[in-house]
Amino acid sequence: MGPKAAEDEDIAVRPDGRGLSLRAMLPNAITAAALCSGLTGISFAIEGQWQYAVLAVVLAAVLDGVDGRIARMLNAQSRFGAELDSLADCISFGVAPALILFVWSLQGLPSFGWFAALGFAICMALRLARFNARIDIENQPHKSAGFLTGVPAPVGAGLAFLPVYLWIETGNDAFRDPLATTLWLGLIASLVISNIATLSWTAVRPRRDVRLPLIAIAGMAVAASLIEPWWLLITLSVGYLVLMPYALFRYGKVKRRRALHQAEQ
Repeated sequence: MGPKAAEDEDIAVRPDGRGLSLRAMLPNAITAAALCSGLTGISFAIEGQWQYAVLAVVLAAVLDGVDGRIARMLNAQSRFGAELDSLADCISFGVAPALILFVWSLQGLPSFGWFAALGFAICMALRLARFNARIDIENQPHKSAGFLTGVPAPVGAGLAFLPVYLWIETGNDAFRDPLATTLWLGLIASLVISNIATLSWTAVRPRRDVRLPLIAIAGMAVAASLIEPWWLLITLSVGYLVLMPYALFRYGKVKRRRALHQAEQ
């Protein structure tokens, strides 16, 4: 989510009256680009260009991860940017994946498939609304422990496309089965709005003895994104799902440690 400031704070207007600076406009421009990328994915899906449709949403996720960080680097945070980011996320990671998956597979079950697409989009909107409602609340157990609540919006969209990755890579139409896709989308939608603790990248602190191997793995991942992008996306999706029980285990340890500390006071 985009960083925020007071609603009446007008940080983008120069005191000399010359209007908006490029520094203030850049993060919001990146957010708008992410929104356009997600919507373009729908256009590709209508034309049956499934690879481009999925990659357009993946590009939106990359841009979404960049805009907030650039805003903080440039000290260009604003409430407007936060609200724009939330609306863009709802469309790019809720509406766009739902429509792409409906055109790709779910329309094989006209009623249940459409309800699955609606449910996913609604759950994504509810997640983002919950985030905005809690943004000023100080007492957030998951956040204070370095965890997120539920599956983040970009990750949820990426997980929803797992059957598409497998279908593109293998060509097996079993992955395009509308009933299986409906059940899968329902599962991801439930994880998006769940209250379970999930890993946050900002809380990851690798030991010094593994940092160099991690840098090497990151470099290889970039190469894989160019050579075998679908296998990379499959690996990332499955890896995230495998790590979810680990996140619950870690949060359970933190929770027990906190309870013990409070009992000793």
